[in-house]
Amino acid sequence: MKKLPIANEIRRLRFERGEMTQKDLAGRVGVTRHTIMAVENAKYSPTLELAFRIAAVFEVEIGAVFSYEPT
Repeated sequence: MKKLPIANEIRRLRFERGEMTQKDLAGRVGVTRHTIMAVENAKYSPTLELAFRIAAVFEVEIGAVFSYEPT
């Protein structure tokens, strides 16, 4: 599967926040661990709402979590 042009810092942010697991993050934003894993690995682009919810968990602006890298 081709990687998407949306990069993210989810893994780094999870570990900076006490090694938060994908399952913990998923529970806090209301999705499955599989969804977080796919977003984190740039295999799935989150909805705008999910992107904002993820940023809110880390208490950062959305741009600190996600960036667009056109091919």
